[in-house]
Amino acid sequence: MQLTTENIQESNSRYVALHQKFFATLASQLEDGGISVEKILSKIRSFQIAVPSWALGAGGTRFGRFGIGGEPRSLEEKIEDIGLLAKLTKSTDAVSLHIPWDIPSDYEAIMQLAKCHNIGFDAVNSNTFQDYGQEKSYKFGSLSHNDPKVREQAVAHNKQVIEVGEKLGSKGLTVWLADGSNFPGQQSFRRALDNTFESLQKIYASMPEDWKLLLEYKPYEPNFYSTVIPDWGTSHLLCRQLGDRAKVLVDLGHHLPNTNIEQIVGILLGQNQLAGFHFNDSKFGDDDLTTGSIKPYQLFLIFLELVAGTEDGCQSWESISWMIDASHNTKDPLEDLMQALVAIKIAYAKSLLVDRVKLTMYQLNGDVVMAQEILQKAFLTDVRPLLKEARLQSGGALEPISIYRQHEIRKQLIQKRGENTRATGL
Repeated sequence: MQLTTENIQESNSRYVALHQKFFATLASQLEDGGISVEKILSKIRSFQIAVPSWALGAGGTRFGRFGIGGEPRSLEEKIEDIGLLAKLTKSTDAVSLHIPWDIPSDYEAIMQLAKCHNIGFDAVNSNTFQDYGQEKSYKFGSLSHNDPKVREQAVAHNKQVIEVGEKLGSKGLTVWLADGSNFPGQQSFRRALDNTFESLQKIYASMPEDWKLLLEYKPYEPNFYSTVIPDWGTSHLLCRQLGDRAKVLVDLGHHLPNTNIEQIVGILLGQNQLAGFHFNDSKFGDDDLTTGSIKPYQLFLIFLELVAGTEDGCQSWESISWMIDASHNTKDPLEDLMQALVAIKIAYAKSLLVDRVKLTMYQLNGDVVMAQEILQKAFLTDVRPLLKEARLQSGGALEPISIYRQHEIRKQLIQKRGENTRATGL
């Protein structure tokens, strides 16, 4: 798979004149409104979102999975794919590994390869929701299991994940539990939560002092009667009990329909309890659809809370982890990830356009109409020229998907890796 800087520059030359026209118009409008375009461009350029190792292959459902060909067969090939995304979009500089799907066989070689692609290692993710050859089954839970030997096995796995992450320079452990029940009476709610907390204490104590624990929550699936950590409040409760380095991870898909996620984000920020995000989108449930494909306004409102909370000093922007978590199903994963990276940055850029001084004034004066007008003005602004300019200044592609297709990258991957390859993991 060859895509050089010269290829990108040649492709940009086809679009640059039209881009400069649109960008100049938008920049003039923003500057006339008292907004510093250069400051916004600087923030857009520096905002990087990690790509998960499991998102580089075709997704699937409980009923089927349809391959696309050319999927990465190893961790090395996954890093190569993320390097391509980084080169095109200039919006990602890290991979979030899932263990045991992506345990390096040669740590030094993996780190060297990642360095060549300007890729670092974000939070590492443990897996106690599948049976993959371990001695004890997780059929009836892991960290919450009634059998202490199963809990010990799950704790030991998380400790192993920490060891893998340490070798790669990661600074965080993401824990998501599938633990729960499908039928009333199957388990004791209190016992399951107590067992989980006891297990998490052991994991937390094993983390290096400069690490953080990112604790996810999910209301249902694969257990449909109860989950041990069903909501942000339960995750928040456990994190408070564990210590300052344990914080709540918000997966946008891990909510019941119509949940006010932006309010959750605002509350967690206010308590300095937001660990980070798994970005995706949903229509009915935990769909893991392309970020911004269903609810772009909600994504904008979430970033509005993030910008406001960090600017007000509730929590630093640098303390928050940013990761994608998607299941592509019928899309080319690389194209889908490019769409997601753009959608995330669009929401972020729009949130930077909000006049927070006026918004606060209208809120305090109870002027509901003008408060809404402030938000609508920012949301309805087409900020894509800002993103393109940020990519252009960073050496990326003005039109990433177009150049990806022009150079038939997927066809090259199939020729190199095969038609029937399958990425490790789900």
